[in-house]
Amino acid sequence: MPVDPKLRSLNIDVPAQPEVLVKLSLLLADDEVDLPTLGRLVESDMALAAAVMKAVNSSLYGLKGRVQSVQQAVMYLGTREVAAVTFEFGLRAVFPAVPELEPVWQRASVRGLLMGRIGQALSVDPWGAHSAGLFEECGKAVLYKHAPEVYQPMLASSANDMELVEREYEAFGVSHDSLGASLCESWGLGQAAVASVRHHVRVNALRQLPAQAPRRAICALSALANALMTDPDSLEEVAQHVAPQAMLDQTLVLRGARKVQQQIEDATARG
Repeated sequence: MPVDPKLRSLNIDVPAQPEVLVKLSLLLADDEVDLPTLGRLVESDMALAAAVMKAVNSSLYGLKGRVQSVQQAVMYLGTREVAAVTFEFGLRAVFPAVPELEPVWQRASVRGLLMGRIGQALSVDPWGAHSAGLFEECGKAVLYKHAPEVYQPMLASSANDMELVEREYEAFGVSHDSLGASLCESWGLGQAAVASVRHHVRVNALRQLPAQAPRRAICALSALANALMTDPDSLEEVAQHVAPQAMLDQTLVLRGARKVQQQIEDATARG
């Protein structure tokens, strides 16, 4: 999908999708994804294979035994979570490997996992939810790559994302939420994930889902994940606000979110 012409006029480059992600996207388009083929695709790139192995053996995934091969990782994690690790690897690969962006990638891993698993618990497009979580802050990396000397102090000193987007727009004429959505589009993510990335700042700050967004439930999952990551005590209040807007049952939403939270906490504790 072409990048928004307005961004071209601002001379801000949205990185192209890496070749391995193009191949993965074609593979995921098949309703019956062949797991051995997925494993071979991952194995074809040594750096990607290492990233998948590192992820599957991390505390976040909470597996009891150490996984020894990519094919094992695919079988243990399944298509969605292996695909998510691959997309995360692809994101990291096209941006500078700098300490300033490391918190962005760390939050992306956790947020994607939370959104994907809550989506799975609620039967809300788990892959769309997981990818939306991974890409939510990627526009920050776009702006950092575009103008690191300007953006680094802005990123470090902004109190929250609402303040940050205002400063971004003043400095660049565009904010990271819009840039992130454009990158999602150019990399072929679904429209529900694109909408969640585009609106996440206002959703998380105001708990108001955009009326025009497809699959508003994914935006709701963004708000739930944000609550779990920043203020777990606010989870029930957030669910009260967003569940009705997304036509979701509040009780089921809370149950699903807390179950996933407990899973990840238990996995991290086992370390």
